[in-house]
Amino acid sequence: MAKIESYRDLIVWQQAMDLAVSIYEVTRAWPKDELYGMTGQVRRAATSVPANIAEGYGRESRASYQQFLRIAQGSLKELETHLMIAHRVGIASHEAVEPLMNRSESVGTLLRLLIRKLSPE
Repeated sequence: MAKIESYRDLIVWQQAMDLAVSIYEVTRAWPKDELYGMTGQVRRAATSVPANIAEGYGRESRASYQQFLRIAQGSLKELETHLMIAHRVGIASHEAVEPLMNRSESVGTLLRLLIRKLSPE
């Protein structure tokens, strides 16, 4: 197991970053009139996940770190909800949304495991 010297070494942060990049790639094809609507909401939620993981890592206490990881979890659920809405209203296809949802669920699993690992026994 590699030594963690930075939040950038965390697999959960790396996967959250990859998910955020994928979100940007997919949303480039969305209607321009959604730029300040659904597109903006999805992008903000996606970038909030790795940002909160990084911010939590930089906090002084374990409790603060866990709190920011929980915020990241909330942002992930917000992202998933926006993706489902985008699909339901016809902005995004099932083929575009499904792999993003799967990746989001994987990041969520890693977040839960990290929170559990940081919890006092």
